[in-house]
Amino acid sequence: MVTLSIWDMLLRVGVAVLCGGVIGIERGRKRRPAGFRTYMLVCVGAAMTMILSTYLAAMLTGPWAAVLPVDYTKIDVSRFGAQVINGIGFLGAGTIIVTGRQQIKGMTTAAGLWASACMGLAIGAGFYMASLICCVLIILTVVVFSKLEHLILSRSRNINLYVEFENTDDISDIVERIKSKQVKIFDVEVTKAKYSESKYPNAIFSLQLPKKMSHTVVMTAIAEIESVRSIEEL
Repeated sequence: MVTLSIWDMLLRVGVAVLCGGVIGIERGRKRRPAGFRTYMLVCVGAAMTMILSTYLAAMLTGPWAAVLPVDYTKIDVSRFGAQVINGIGFLGAGTIIVTGRQQIKGMTTAAGLWASACMGLAIGAGFYMASLICCVLIILTVVVFSKLEHLILSRSRNINLYVEFENTDDISDIVERIKSKQVKIFDVEVTKAKYSESKYPNAIFSLQLPKKMSHTVVMTAIAEIESVRSIEEL
C-alpha cells in the first residue's frame, strides 16, 4: 500500500477492535441485542472502509494517475465512509423493539452502534486522539450517565405505571386510590388479557405526582389493593 505500512494498518484495525470491544462488553453485560462481537465488527468494518478510502485516494493521485484514461483526482473517495453511516441504520433498526407494555427498548444500543461506526471511521483515517476521546465519552454515556438519568427520572413528577389486576372492574378502585393521594391522572390505557402478554387485564396510567412525593408512595398505595397482581414503573 502506498501510504500505509502493514504495521500502520494493523494498528488501526487493532485500535478499532479494542475500542469497539470495550463498548460492546458493557452492552453485553446488560443482555442488549447488540453486544461485544457486534460492536467490534461494526467498528472494524468502519475502520477498514476508511482505510480503503485512504488507499484509493493515494492510488488515484499516484500510481494509477498515469494509466487512467480520465482524471479521477476530483473524485471524493470519502463517500465510502458516508455509506457506512447510512448502512448502519439497518443494524440499529434491528435492535429497537416495542414491548407489549408500549415500551421502546434498544434506542441506546442503536445509537451506540451508530457512534461506534463513526469511531471506526475516525480510527481508519488515523485520527486516534478523536477516536479515543469518542470511545471514552461513549462509555461514560452508557455507564455513568445512565445512573444520572435514573436519578433524574426517579425525581420526576410525571410517571407511567403498568398495573395488572384481576378484573377490568377493579380499575375504578385503582383510580380512586390514586386520586386519594392527590395524584393527577393524565391518561389510562387499558388492555384486555387476550391482547396482552399477561393473562391478567392491565392498564398503563400516566400520572403527575404532587411536589416532593416519592414514586414509591403511589406505587405502594396501588399495590395494597387486593385485586392488583403486579405494578411496575415504565
